Amino acid sequence: MAKGTIQKGLTRELVEHISESKGEPGWMKEKRLRAFELLQDANMPNWGPDISALDLESLVYYIDPEVAEATSWNDLPEEISQTFNKLGIPQAEQEYLGGVGAQFDSNIVYHKLKEELSKDGVIFENMDVALEKYPELVEQYFMDKCVPIDDHKFSLIHAAVWSGGTFIYIPKGVKVKEPLQAYFRMNRSASGQFEHTLIIADEGSEVTYIEGCSAPRYNASSLHAGCVEVFVHKEAKVKYISIENWSKNVYNLNTKRAIVEERGEMNWVSGNMGSGVTMLYPSSILVGEGAKTDNLGMVFAGKGQIQDTGAKAIHLAPNTKSTIRSKSISKDGGVGNYRGLIKVGDKAKGAEASLVCDSLLLDEESESNAFPSVMNRQDDVTISHEATIGRIGEEELFYLKSRGLSEDEAIRMVLGGFIEPITKALPLEYAVEFNKLIDIELEGH
Repeated sequence: MAKGTIQKGLTRELVEHISESKGEPGWMKEKRLRAFELLQDANMPNWGPDISALDLESLVYYIDPEVAEATSWNDLPEEISQTFNKLGIPQAEQEYLGGVGAQFDSNIVYHKLKEELSKDGVIFENMDVALEKYPELVEQYFMDKCVPIDDHKFSLIHAAVWSGGTFIYIPKGVKVKEPLQAYFRMNRSASGQFEHTLIIADEGSEVTYIEGCSAPRYNASSLHAGCVEVFVHKEAKVKYISIENWSKNVYNLNTKRAIVEERGEMNWVSGNMGSGVTMLYPSSILVGEGAKTDNLGMVFAGKGQIQDTGAKAIHLAPNTKSTIRSKSISKDGGVGNYRGLIKVGDKAKGAEASLVCDSLLLDEESESNAFPSVMNRQDDVTISHEATIGRIGEEELFYLKSRGLSEDEAIRMVLGGFIEPITKALPLEYAVEFNKLIDIELEGH
């Protein structure tokens, strides 16, 4: 298969080409091919939103931008550098980030880490480069203990054709004060993006990682099926912030999961407002005593969108704690679903789990549903769950309008209060951007 060839469909030849063109070790090629073999008998999910319109045979699974990875934005082709300039990535890197990675279609095109973090032993690499430089470390963690390749159909697709993504290793006791960021851009119609993110926070370390995603609007459907694996070792802390603004022709079927050891802490912050269909449930498996997880999610479902999101917390050790807070806004016939799981094993004595799910409907055509699931095998446990679905009250609007606000201004003020928990959880610069995206989605209301 010649370099630069654009091929539709997923074949064994393509899987071999991806692995060989990247010069991967034999074990990775074997893992890819094993996933491809298992994929032949894997079924589409038989629950959740209807994704039958996604034509997997017509997708392009690997697009090489044929650009060498750069450490200077000036070294990139103008088309690519302009795209990331419009997104504000280079400016953010200069002002408040510890490191940046940027992916264009299937491969990382830019990657840079501040020198002082490198001196502390922090590894922040393109996933392909990490596989080349640290093969034994990658093999120890990659798609085995956290997200096995056969977890579901789309994890098999991912394992077979993954490309690009981010690898982070934080050494023992190192606390990274400035966030690390990666930005993923899907630029071709009828394509797939399958970046892999692997984060390892060693004992007592801390890191914040920010992920942004976008794609231009095309007529043909595209697929995003990335995979995120996070390993939070003893007394480590990881905060994972994700703002996904794919276009409405994208199926966003992403898998995100963390394993949290003794007294470790995993925080997920997610904002989703793009894509025609999203199925995304960040999960934490609490395997060590005193492990904690907090999951805060905000989704916006507009016309033609189904946002099926939520979270999972699996308690497998004593005195573990989980908090799940989910918020959704639906307008113009959009569908916002909460789907999640709290599972407490028989060894999780003293576990605490809390779930709060709030949904706001902006019109009569929109829809909101909650599908919570609780599985408990331990008597000494505290589990709380509450869910609300409502509309902006006429009394609220009347009161605000009587104070001189227009109806549009009044609605935006109410929504500002509704989404405040997530904007507070974001770094200031991202909170401003998130509010701008919400304003764009509300235009024409």
